[in-house]
Amino acid sequence: MEATARIPMHVHHCYWELDLNCATTVLKILAEGDAMNLSPQLLDAALGLHGAGGYGAQCGLVEGSLMFIGLWGSKRGWGPAQVAAACRSFADAFENRFGSLQCRILRPQGFTPENPPHLCERLTCEAAAFTTTFIHSLAGR
Repeated sequence: MEATARIPMHVHHCYWELDLNCATTVLKILAEGDAMNLSPQLLDAALGLHGAGGYGAQCGLVEGSLMFIGLWGSKRGWGPAQVAAACRSFADAFENRFGSLQCRILRPQGFTPENPPHLCERLTCEAAAFTTTFIHSLAGR
């Protein structure tokens, strides 16, 4: 099964069985697709991104993807300038594809106490597939 075909199953598992936030979910999915191990400290740090998402600032799907691009580029021997350029390129491509980098704009129905949990499940699947394709383009695949 192709990596992007497994994304909906992985997202559902991360959200409904592990109760992970969107940044951690996309970070884990991208790492699994690249057979990369994530340190417990990195996953702890990704938890902190949930608070910013609840505020409606930068979307965790963007944040988790940017974290992964940094790890991925470093693993390939990229220097800081090359990683930063790839992250800028990703942010531009994500904004062009999804219309914003802000959670308060991307999240269906915004933020209200009545919202069901994991409201961004579909968007997460789309963003993870988009990011996977973007990373493959960086790798020249």
